[in-house]
Amino acid sequence: MESQPLALVTGGAHRLGKAFATVLARNGYAILLHFRSSDEEARAAANEIHALGLPVYLSQADLKQPGQVAELFAAVDRSGHPLRVLVNSAAILPGGDARTLSADDWDAVMDLNLRAPFLCAQEAASRMTDGGLIVNITDVGARKSWSRFPSYSVSKAGLESLTRILARSLAPGIRVNAIAPGLVLPPDDMPKDEWDRLVSRLPLKRPATADEIASALEFLLKNEYITGQTLVIDGGYSLLG
Repeated sequence: MESQPLALVTGGAHRLGKAFATVLARNGYAILLHFRSSDEEARAAANEIHALGLPVYLSQADLKQPGQVAELFAAVDRSGHPLRVLVNSAAILPGGDARTLSADDWDAVMDLNLRAPFLCAQEAASRMTDGGLIVNITDVGARKSWSRFPSYSVSKAGLESLTRILARSLAPGIRVNAIAPGLVLPPDDMPKDEWDRLVSRLPLKRPATADEIASALEFLLKNEYITGQTLVIDGGYSLLG
């Protein structure tokens, strides 16, 4: 009898990553929850998922380091479950000015937001011998010119392009798609009045809930005729000029 299928969620300790891990558990997947530094939040998330009756494993890694990406997938192998789903959710969103942004700061964003999903997809594909699903979490900002977040915006635009390339390269056995959220949770360093101003511009006049974004993952799990697509869930943000 085949072991319960495994889903790996990077950055799964909190925020949207936790929501993705929870919806996967509710769909019957054992969960490997990756985190970098949020140890307490990761353990709390693992306890919540375990309460659903699903196996859950924790693995710490700095995905900016290729060697630690390999160690993360060694944890996949140790779990004893066949890998069926990878959600690349780990990312950073630093601000910056394109005129003064340093090469080191640029590289730090690209290494985590773009190179790490590529390396994780390579590792996952080598294990998804009986098929699987890879979902990259991009951002509505991938299609905007966010001058305050140059490296982040470029990294997410690159991730959408990578999604399409991987979808062609890994078909037919592995489907690759992306989810592009709009406003969901404010960055920790964003003033409330600035967040409220952004939300007020939305056609739907409210941020998304984490569950509304995670439901897109459930849709991709169940509809097996979708690959190479980015699902934009932004409350109409992309309609704005």
